[in-house]
Amino acid sequence: MRIAVASLSMAIAVTPTHAQTSNLNGAVALSSQLVDRGLAITPVTPFLQAAGSWTSANGWVLGLSAGTPLRSTGHGSEALAQVGHYWSLADDWRMQAGLVYYTYPGNARARAFDRAEASINWMYRDVLTFGLSAIRLTRGSNHQPRGAADVDFHWPLPAHFSVSAGVGVAQPLSTTPYYGSSTYGSHEAWGYYYGGGYYPYRRPRTSSYYGYGHLGLAWTYQAWRVELDRVATDPSQRSLAAAPWVATIAWSF
Repeated sequence: MRIAVASLSMAIAVTPTHAQTSNLNGAVALSSQLVDRGLAITPVTPFLQAAGSWTSANGWVLGLSAGTPLRSTGHGSEALAQVGHYWSLADDWRMQAGLVYYTYPGNARARAFDRAEASINWMYRDVLTFGLSAIRLTRGSNHQPRGAADVDFHWPLPAHFSVSAGVGVAQPLSTTPYYGSSTYGSHEAWGYYYGGGYYPYRRPRTSSYYGYGHLGLAWTYQAWRVELDRVATDPSQRSLAAAPWVATIAWSF
């Protein structure tokens, strides 16, 4: 699974289990920012998400997720749909292949970043995951495929705590998530519109790929999970990078 530290659409959606019968799951989460592969999809503002998934006894997984900023409902919102299938390779290893479609309703500028991703992941117990993804934008004129690779590690600690860490590398989208353009000083600038205001970005240095990562500490008790992540993003993407700290609280059912 790709690293998307605060993108709870992926973190709470379609992780397969070892259940032998069909299984329905859901979750609601509140995060301080929506983050995708180290990049900020929203400003630092409370972001509410809900997700549901269905897992069949023979390994099929279906998932849906939707989210919106609490302070400006319907602006900068996100939705996704996913289908996947997993196999057991050995007692400790399993493999999952899937297809995810992302869309950003309620914001015409953000829809330029709608995309589809095909991925394949290898998982060792619930400890280590390695994934490869192929990405294709579904709007605009640039449909050149892009790639990403991610490694994620999770380890339980005493007293319901756990630690996680991950690193990844990806080819940036053609205009990763810019929400419009304007003039800022004497230079062309890009940015996003939110709550009636315009927040400019300086155009980042062009790069064929960038790196990102996170280190997190979580506390889980029954249906509740509280997590704090330290996020790092390649300097080439500093004008688009997520906040250095991202907090999340989630309730599963």
